[in-house]
Amino acid sequence: MKATLRLLPALACWAGLPAATAAQTWAVTDVRVFDGETVLEQATVVVADGRIDAVGPDAVVPPGAETVDGAGHTLLPGFIDAHAHSFGDALHRAVVFGATTVLDMFTDTNFAAQQRLGQQAGTANDRADLFSAGTLATAPDGHGTQYGMPIPTLSAPADAAGWVAARLAEGSDFIKIVVEDGAVIDLPTPTLDQPTVRALVDAAHQHGKLAVAHATSVAAARLALAAGVDGLVHVFADSSPPADFVAEAAAKDIFVVPTLTVLESLAGRPSGAELGDDPHLGPFLDSRELAQLSATYPRAAAEGTRLQHALDAVRALHEAGVAVLAGTDAPNPGTAHGVSLYREFELLAAAGLSAAEVLAAATSVPAAAFGLADRGRIAPGLRADLVLVEGNPLEDLARTRAIAGVWKGGVPVERPVPDRSAHAPGSPGPVAGFDQGEMAAAYGLGWQQSVDDIVGGASTVAMEVRAGGAEGTSHYLAVEGEISPAFSLPWAGAMFFPGPAPMTPLDFSGSSELAFWARGEPATYRLMMFCESLGAIPSQVTFEVTAEWSEFVLPFSSFPGLDASGLTGILWTGGPAAGPFQFDVDQIEIR
Repeated sequence: MKATLRLLPALACWAGLPAATAAQTWAVTDVRVFDGETVLEQATVVVADGRIDAVGPDAVVPPGAETVDGAGHTLLPGFIDAHAHSFGDALHRAVVFGATTVLDMFTDTNFAAQQRLGQQAGTANDRADLFSAGTLATAPDGHGTQYGMPIPTLSAPADAAGWVAARLAEGSDFIKIVVEDGAVIDLPTPTLDQPTVRALVDAAHQHGKLAVAHATSVAAARLALAAGVDGLVHVFADSSPPADFVAEAAAKDIFVVPTLTVLESLAGRPSGAELGDDPHLGPFLDSRELAQLSATYPRAAAEGTRLQHALDAVRALHEAGVAVLAGTDAPNPGTAHGVSLYREFELLAAAGLSAAEVLAAATSVPAAAFGLADRGRIAPGLRADLVLVEGNPLEDLARTRAIAGVWKGGVPVERPVPDRSAHAPGSPGPVAGFDQGEMAAAYGLGWQQSVDDIVGGASTVAMEVRAGGAEGTSHYLAVEGEISPAFSLPWAGAMFFPGPAPMTPLDFSGSSELAFWARGEPATYRLMMFCESLGAIPSQVTFEVTAEWSEFVLPFSSFPGLDASGLTGILWTGGPAAGPFQFDVDQIEIR
């Protein structure tokens, strides 16, 4: 006898479906199927051992197999977000919204390695699969070096072969090259020249790997195209699309990931703000994601940068036959993992793609572009990464939001509704002592350089762990740089994120003070505390250091307006005085 589960509305849970494993056989019956390329109006899809076993109106359900009644629904391949940056719980959050695969354009190589181990072991069915560029290719002090991670940079074509070999040794699945001079935000930035980009592309191709380019201006896109890249992972927004560029892109058979959502945010409109109000999506968003979706870039786009330019470029490239892939650039301002695909779908449709073409841009097209032969379509032998939605998204793209079920490797994905009434508890106690000789923390995302260049400032900072800490401990964190008066509220320093992702609020209401040891160039420095209720505006106090180690104990009550029930970050920074600074910190503790 077959057990049948009649699907509930969009908030359906899977309590009625027996606990599934990838080894089970089950089926979706009487369902419309978009297989990544074409539509079957009424079909059965049989899944066995985590893969598609049969598809079609005459597919036979094996005796005893569980079934899901798909009447009135459409079954889609799991979505592929073709441009994101993953860390913390990003992959778990992505799959909740149907993104079963993420093409990551820059993340920590250790994080990527851990995700690959789980994928290879078959233990990653509760999160999206990750394929990553790992470390990006950029110039010294170029885009990508501002995030506090050590970045091996390049200065000349002769550096390219060794650089690419090192990335592939780390596990990079493809190579991402930054061609970014900062013009889009009027912030001059060093970038790679064309001979170096060409050498990187050639080195990637010699290893059989794709080379893709970050380029946000027409000039940068032309340079990347001339250098032979396989794809552009942004579309430009500083100009309408030049006809000769469009023709060359089509002739060279490149692909493009427009990331219209993030360009919309850069242009000043919070791209994902309305997603939180959607009855199908909003209940599954946590408080951090809601805040991200309502944010825009702290620095406005340069004069002449328009979302309409990007839409026109996508339209022209698509009409010329250039493959268009759906990608979000999450978690940049205005975006969040997984859910921002639904705004990207709308923007791609506004750029002229049909509903079927939009769905292909998130399934079969990125799978083909990146050589992922086991996913992106619903066909026998392929992975059973599936999304079931109510209604017909081929007629109304908004129906993609009405998710009735997600499966990863044939296993149903739990989609819990977050409790936004309270934040996860923080972890009072030692934060960092640096005694392992590494820039590490006892919990949370850890440490990142924070500097005012994101809002047009010109301050600088560098930090490293050095031997010989406070009270005879073995190591400490050294922070040095320069505060520039180019911005009215300058900063540069070392930022600690207690949560699993930047600015994730944690509840430290049970704690009362922050303690640490410090020394340095005798001066006044600042300690900034960030919390959810204050948003991007920190509460701050100053502290005076001398050349000798001293302990500082700062009560939370000394920080005006601080609500420790939603603590999001702590920043040790130079200033308020302009000029060079140098200080050391050690033995940090929340009590």
